[in-house]
Amino acid sequence: MYNENQEMSPIGHFRIFHTVPNAPNVDVYADDKLIIKNLPYSKYTTYAPIYEGIYNISLYETGTKDSPLISNMLTINKDDIITIAAIGTPETIGFLAISDNNMPMNSNMSMVRFAHLSPNAPAVDITLPDGTILFDNISFKELTQYIEVPGSNYTLQVRLAGTPTVALTVPNVNLNPNKRYTVYAIGLAGEMPELEAILTLDGSMN
Repeated sequence: MYNENQEMSPIGHFRIFHTVPNAPNVDVYADDKLIIKNLPYSKYTTYAPIYEGIYNISLYETGTKDSPLISNMLTINKDDIITIAAIGTPETIGFLAISDNNMPMNSNMSMVRFAHLSPNAPAVDITLPDGTILFDNISFKELTQYIEVPGSNYTLQVRLAGTPTVALTVPNVNLNPNKRYTVYAIGLAGEMPELEAILTLDGSMN
């Protein structure tokens, strides 16, 4: 998608995140060109540069090219930093384009947000162990705004919205100063693969 030998054009960056439980490993194509091979569930790629433009992004079961699992158009603008999440179930698979663009923050602080990508889990609150609510009433496919917190190691709890019932405890959420993160809830509530949290570093090309 990007060739350093070509004349410089405006570029953005993107990565792909496979969050569809019980879906196969996938190959990713942009405008019919293979760009990512054999991406398994719960894994995401590093950011890759891509020229500004409109692309047809398609997912195929790894090793096949007969019928895409999903195909959709994606617009990339100059300086965009985007996570393209494959979401839903194998029967309802879709894309969710998530902006990871850099935002100003206070020195020595971290920024964190939450994305609910578990297709069968109810709305949830994200709290600290003492019950302090960081994000409330987040439903499937919803993404919160970033909030600013001191850089530190946290334990987070995913609670059924409006209740003290803990669906998932997430220890060792290490948020470094001057960095941005997303906590993604993926998997299935009460089924396999089980509910889990994935922490991503956002907007960093390193």
